[in-house]
Amino acid sequence: MKNKYINYVTVLAIGLSITGCKNQTSSASHSHGEDSHTHDYFGAYVLEDDQYGTKTEVTLANGQRNIKTNALPNHKTGTFPNEGNPNTISSQDRSYAIPANPKYTGKAQWVREPGVALNGVKFEPETAEVVVCESGERYRVEAKQELIAMGLDFNNAHVQPTGAYHYHGTPTSMITEFDTGEDLVHIGFAKDGFAMYYSKSAALKPSYRLYNENREGEDCEYNRPGHELVVPIDDSHPDGTFVSDWEFVDGLGDLDACNGTTINGAYAYLVTDVYPYIPRCLMGEFEEEHHGPPPGGGPPPGGKLPRGERPNRN
Repeated sequence: MKNKYINYVTVLAIGLSITGCKNQTSSASHSHGEDSHTHDYFGAYVLEDDQYGTKTEVTLANGQRNIKTNALPNHKTGTFPNEGNPNTISSQDRSYAIPANPKYTGKAQWVREPGVALNGVKFEPETAEVVVCESGERYRVEAKQELIAMGLDFNNAHVQPTGAYHYHGTPTSMITEFDTGEDLVHIGFAKDGFAMYYSKSAALKPSYRLYNENREGEDCEYNRPGHELVVPIDDSHPDGTFVSDWEFVDGLGDLDACNGTTINGAYAYLVTDVYPYIPRCLMGEFEEEHHGPPPGGGPPPGGKLPRGERPNRN
């Protein structure tokens, strides 16, 4: 049986009016069916896909949205292992408890795994790959770049050593599965409880741009078994290869530092085809898993690190 959904409750009419930030509200109705294109996912549901092995169950209780999943995607993926990614996709045992009634704080807080897709696959935009310079700079490598092969598939995803498939950018096939015909496609929930969307027309623009200042750093290398590389950093111009190549400029686009905005009276996040691709921070209250601070101690959301990321720099 493919894509079985039960106990589903709908909410939220989607619009593009940009207004003040409020908590997400809903009006409930009841629906059953087999087609993900006709469902909303703000209530409880079960998603099972025999073709891909997906098993995700969502329940609502005591103000929490409880997600239990094996984190297998409900769509086609690229081939793993591959040249840039030596890992094999395997079933996980993941549970999430996120607020069902999110609270907006307006304070951006960095987060390693900002949210989870409706199919149970996690969003994790940044990588653990680092270029280290003898002069002290550390440059975190973006997943979507051309310097170092990360083995991303056509869903902008790859696999961790644990076997966990995860999205670093636009989850192309997943968007197709959950597309209802509207421009905004609901694709997941952030860990603070606010919804995550993708705009097929790119109607809402991020507010990031590349720095104009050249990078600094001498004798810089990327070291991973079988992938050693000398990287010419000093006086090179930011091109998007590293996290610190980008700066947030308030008002440059439609979205804030966490790639969020207010849609029809409710705060929400956007996954975009351009940087930051997936939010790197959250604007609501949430309990982060114990992943620690950003590598190198920073940067703050949109913060300027023209010399790369130093271990003790705030």
